[in-house]
Amino acid sequence: MAATITPSIAYRYKDALYLNITNQCPCDCTFCLRDTLPSIGDADNLWLDCEPGFDQIIASLKKYEPLDAYPEIVFCGFGEPFSSYETMMDVARWLKESAGVKHIRVNTNGLGDLIEGRSLAPELAGVIDELSISLNAPDAATYDSLCHPEFGMSAFDAICTFARSAKDYVPTVTLSVVDFLSSEDMQKCKDIAQALEFPLKVRHFA
Repeated sequence: MAATITPSIAYRYKDALYLNITNQCPCDCTFCLRDTLPSIGDADNLWLDCEPGFDQIIASLKKYEPLDAYPEIVFCGFGEPFSSYETMMDVARWLKESAGVKHIRVNTNGLGDLIEGRSLAPELAGVIDELSISLNAPDAATYDSLCHPEFGMSAFDAICTFARSAKDYVPTVTLSVVDFLSSEDMQKCKDIAQALEFPLKVRHFA
């Protein structure tokens, strides 16, 4: 009988500490790494048996103490962190207030407002230091065809709205795009990022 691999909540990747707090996601992206990789960094398995609560996440962090030794802690795993929004924010506040963590980043698809049904950017102030928002397309139709969001054609505009709003509350906001887009679509994404006054990071599709 094969040994059971315990799902990883906290894991190291490069020089940062990451938190895999949910496998839920409102998208089914064509290029999603979880369809091709069993894990990332020192994680054994990023497929969670169940949604971890606050206490379980904090317990998973203990083996990586001191937490303030890491340059940043990143909410990013095999799901969309805003799909577990309240837990994410509770943990982020604990990291700031009890563990002395200076920099918290969230890698997100930017659909938190649609997931929660309200504008979330004001609530991030003083808690989240950086957002990396996956743009991944130059328009709503292309985004719908590549990312298959459960919100349909409204998703793309919601991402742009969230990014614009977050700029007033989060110190660093970056848009990102996967590099398998055509050169024309890639240029359009660069134009959107420039118009929104955000840097654009190109992620490599493996």
